[in-house]
Amino acid sequence: MSDHVAKGSPLLSPEELDRIVDLFFEAGMLRKTPRSGWIFLGTGNEDVAQHSFRVAFMSYVLAKRAGANPARAALLGLFHDLHEARTSDLNYMNQRYVQTDQKQAQLDAVAGTGLEEDIVGALEEFEQRESPEARIAKDADQLDLLFNLKEELDKGNAFARDWIDAALDRLKTDVARAVARQMLQVDHSRWWYGRVDRRWWVDRCLPEAEQKTKRAVPGTMRVRPRSERNRSGRGRAGRVVVKARRRS
Repeated sequence: MSDHVAKGSPLLSPEELDRIVDLFFEAGMLRKTPRSGWIFLGTGNEDVAQHSFRVAFMSYVLAKRAGANPARAALLGLFHDLHEARTSDLNYMNQRYVQTDQKQAQLDAVAGTGLEEDIVGALEEFEQRESPEARIAKDADQLDLLFNLKEELDKGNAFARDWIDAALDRLKTDVARAVARQMLQVDHSRWWYGRVDRRWWVDRCLPEAEQKTKRAVPGTMRVRPRSERNRSGRGRAGRVVVKARRRS
């Protein structure tokens, strides 16, 4: 061990330093904690750390567009499931029969670090949903699920449509509802496949305009008619975007 590491940080007491090391190990457990609801859907998978990252990212973007505090919203999204390193993830069926003390688990995780007010307070704000940042972060929690469900729907799991209907009804903010409506109109792979001219995927040859800029130009992909694709037997199968059913 180097002298620098052995001396530790002057900003932390030995006790706080010791507990923060434990907390960092504990946070790593989220990468090993699966989101359990996917076993009921039958397809899809993710861990809690993956979920928390995109919730935090979405929270920042939505808050920025809605005029809320993006840094605060991202913080709430980042910390909202930290307790699951201790409690695991309980899906909607589990929650009908099992309850966990999320706040106590979060408090135990950060006890002695000097971060109790920040991290436990973030969970309380997130769950109370009284601040605009909390409402946005809570919607981002559902949006992350919706985006994953749209991928599964595109890949052929029709059951995902029912889950989408339920998750849409949980959204409370206008900005999240707008994003969800737009998301349902597009193919989940459009960002990487649908915005590049098809010739790139055949022979890595970009149109002249794209060669000059060295990047894909949105809207330049030529989509052959479905009948032409079917006759040739070549090319990517046509995608049909299926909208979630709207409840009357």
